[in-house]
Amino acid sequence: MQFKTVLRTAAAAAVIASITAPAIAQEETAPEADRQLETVVTLGTRVANRSALDTAVAVDVVSSATLEKIGIGELNQALSVQLPSFNFPRPALNDGTDSVRPATLRGLGPDQTLVLVNGKRRHMASLVNVNGSIGRGTSAVDLNTIPTLAVSGIEVLRDGASAQYGSDAIAGVINVNLREAAEGGAAEVSYGWRETEYTVPVNTPATGLGVTVPASGEISRERSDGHVVTLSGWKGFQLGEDGFLTVSAEYKDQQHTERSGFDVRQQYPTDTGGNYSPGEAEINRFNAWTGEPELEQITLFGNAGYNLNNGVELYGWASYQDRDTTSAGFYRRALDDRNVIEIYPNGFLPLISPETTDASVAGGARFEMAGWDMDASLVYGSNEMQFTIENTLNRSLGTASKTSFDAGGFKYSQVVANLSAVKGFAVDGLASDLNVAWGLEARQEMYEINAGEPDSYRNGGVLLGNGGATASGAQVFPGFRPANEVDEDRTAVGAYVDLEANVTDALLVSGAVRVESYSDFGETVTGKLAARYDFNDMFALRGSVQNGFRAPSLQQQYFATTSTNFINGVPFDITTFPVTDPIAQALGAKDLDAENSVNYSIGAVFRNGPLNVTVDAYRIDVNDRIVLSENLTSQDVRDYLVSQGFIGSGGGRFFLNGVDTETSGVDIVANYAFPETEIGRFNATLGANFNKTDVTAVPDIPQLTALPSNPVLFGRVNVLTLEEGTPKDKFTASLDWERGPFGATLRAIRYGEVLVPSSNPANDYNIDPNTLLDIEGRYTWNERVTLSVGADNVFDEYGDPAPASQNGTGNTPFSGYIPYGSSGRFVYVKAGVKF
Repeated sequence: MQFKTVLRTAAAAAVIASITAPAIAQEETAPEADRQLETVVTLGTRVANRSALDTAVAVDVVSSATLEKIGIGELNQALSVQLPSFNFPRPALNDGTDSVRPATLRGLGPDQTLVLVNGKRRHMASLVNVNGSIGRGTSAVDLNTIPTLAVSGIEVLRDGASAQYGSDAIAGVINVNLREAAEGGAAEVSYGWRETEYTVPVNTPATGLGVTVPASGEISRERSDGHVVTLSGWKGFQLGEDGFLTVSAEYKDQQHTERSGFDVRQQYPTDTGGNYSPGEAEINRFNAWTGEPELEQITLFGNAGYNLNNGVELYGWASYQDRDTTSAGFYRRALDDRNVIEIYPNGFLPLISPETTDASVAGGARFEMAGWDMDASLVYGSNEMQFTIENTLNRSLGTASKTSFDAGGFKYSQVVANLSAVKGFAVDGLASDLNVAWGLEARQEMYEINAGEPDSYRNGGVLLGNGGATASGAQVFPGFRPANEVDEDRTAVGAYVDLEANVTDALLVSGAVRVESYSDFGETVTGKLAARYDFNDMFALRGSVQNGFRAPSLQQQYFATTSTNFINGVPFDITTFPVTDPIAQALGAKDLDAENSVNYSIGAVFRNGPLNVTVDAYRIDVNDRIVLSENLTSQDVRDYLVSQGFIGSGGGRFFLNGVDTETSGVDIVANYAFPETEIGRFNATLGANFNKTDVTAVPDIPQLTALPSNPVLFGRVNVLTLEEGTPKDKFTASLDWERGPFGATLRAIRYGEVLVPSSNPANDYNIDPNTLLDIEGRYTWNERVTLSVGADNVFDEYGDPAPASQNGTGNTPFSGYIPYGSSGRFVYVKAGVKF
């Protein structure tokens, strides 16, 4: 979609809204009265008491009540069904990514959206996604470390904002506001499970295995699994005469789901006469976990505030989460060379079990000084993952191998200090005070990798039965080696100035400039200019232009791991090299620089009584995106490394700048509160996102292009994942109904087409558009106890499975690119009480 087309679409939608809206608005409702009831936002503006519909850029507000009207109680999932431009795929068979799943805004990278809590920068997850999922090569904030009941509401700024908030705000900003209460409370228990049936194509089995496949070439399977129990609650406490403490807690226990295909491959070795094992006909051929992981987690959140007699307001919060997750790798058959038949006579399914510990603590004060409203704060956050690999073995140790290994892990942490000030100045000629804001920020980030136990990574020297060499380390996830260990840090210092004023009663103009200096890559300067013109109380146009940036994460700079790959039957140690490693530099790696963006947006706001409509078109050009290269393992690459003095390296991959993209699209959001009737009160929300990304440049390194094989640094699959791996369009619609103690929510989400690419174009296939319907009914007794029953994906929709030819093992019928996951219908009941 070209930007001109985007503008035409936006203009047409605004005109349609302005023509049709008055016909359905309430005649007796005064527009000014409705505006007083609009939600005040703190994101995208530093002017007090500005509503979401009065800003110069697009801001969505999602209330706590809306977040709770869903069966799958995760913040990422709740946002994905509410916001058309926000997507949360649920990949499986992706190591640690099964536990910390990335989300995307406007089709950009998961790390290109900045996340704040109470207006302060939230720390990232320590995990870097290095496998074939959406967001490969990124580290992002894990919103699922925040329990839903700890949240009072979420603001989503759908516009670049690096000049206002710093690194990462290329696609936009998400601000999570914590609940503030000095009294009251609530508790909730919910129970849900997957009640589903799915159909997948099946490969033709070899003769003699005793396996029967239906003539249709498909198998349908009914499942009742993925049971989830969640206990949650919050309580407000009075602190002194003028303070509050709100404590929230959540416990979740989730069983895994299994959506594997039918494995028709031979499972056991044949005997000396070439006969199949009798066990071939009896073994469970649904032998994989493909779906939701097993999970147990406990989360605690506390948020506090206190007003001193001298007008100083103290505030702070703290959080802790412990999450134990178990997901699976690929099944190893009994006859597999990687198996030790004496340990696993029927084969084995290796399990990856990371323990994730997430913590934060923050404190600050708001006060007045010389007429300025000041805010000083200090925030610490950390995220640590430690991996245990279970139900596996180290084949190179033979029968002496253990079946469970400590594989090591990593930790990311940051400390952020902020000082900000806001003041209004009367300026002749302006229709309002000139709002002046300035701020300083100092940030230190730390990243560590620690090695696992020796058996998790070493090679014991036991050969295969045919005399061939074996891979090193625990199968499915070799442990981190001492050579992979790092302990790195960096500092960043920034300063900004933000101005905003009404030049006339109708024209609002704002601008910001930010300067940041990083100890590892240097300085950057960003700026933003935004404006809004209100033609009347019903219609306004708004727009912005800005440049932005995203600093390379420490995870991208220093992540390192090694595993053994076989090339023509010969084992080679393939390493993800930090860019500082001499081998990576020999291959052409350079110190990572910041990603740079230029953002344009233009939009319209229409409101008439209970109806409001916003239409925003955007274009986001990102240069020098940081990506993870392809595996560079060809013979001439290995020969080149030998010529450079690196003996024994089997090649590898590394992070690098160099991918340029152009993203353009349109967001449309409409809300309408119907007049109250005898059958109750209705509120409707409609949303749509149209999005297109084009990759306009890929990296090129002379050292490699000079080689005969001309190795590809960023290949076809990765290019098409950026361009077509997220929905081309997405529509959301929800209808809330209340009448006395009864209530209900009906929600529909239509996901557009997604491409699942292959290195061979002939093997590409599409996931067709699909519409999922959610429904929930509620009854509240005595205004305190609420019982809810509902289902997410009530009609049990699945994305298109892979053709049988693209699923040789039978284990992976569903792609991780499906934007709504592959677990089917989720049925749930909830009981809540207010006190």
